[in-house]
Amino acid sequence: MFDKKNNGIDSQQIKAVLKKNKAKIKKSLSLCAHCSMCAESCFLFMNHDQDPKYMPSHKIMNSLGYLYKKKGKVNEEEMESIKDIVWNRCVLCTRCYCPLGIDIPDLISLTRKICRSQGIYFTYDN
Repeated sequence: MFDKKNNGIDSQQIKAVLKKNKAKIKKSLSLCAHCSMCAESCFLFMNHDQDPKYMPSHKIMNSLGYLYKKKGKVNEEEMESIKDIVWNRCVLCTRCYCPLGIDIPDLISLTRKICRSQGIYFTYDN
């Protein structure tokens, strides 16, 4: 059942996915030291003049981290922003490296799964 206050976003469904993966999410978000060492392993970061919004840690914190903080209670506009992060700012090449062992590709993949559960998919913007 969709939550009408959230414009068709099923917050309960998002919350269920977050709950199922809570240990992994919580550990990863708390481990991130914001050291920026993951940045140079991301070719999108390097090819976009080192724009911080392409930094792997930034992508995780502003997508899955945001969903986790809000406990899945987000609206369509917020989900569209997350879609932009996980599909337009990441190609899931798995090259990103975290010296603390955070599996960044796995977290991006989980966020994409949440987007797909809400009918939010990658689209080419012309």
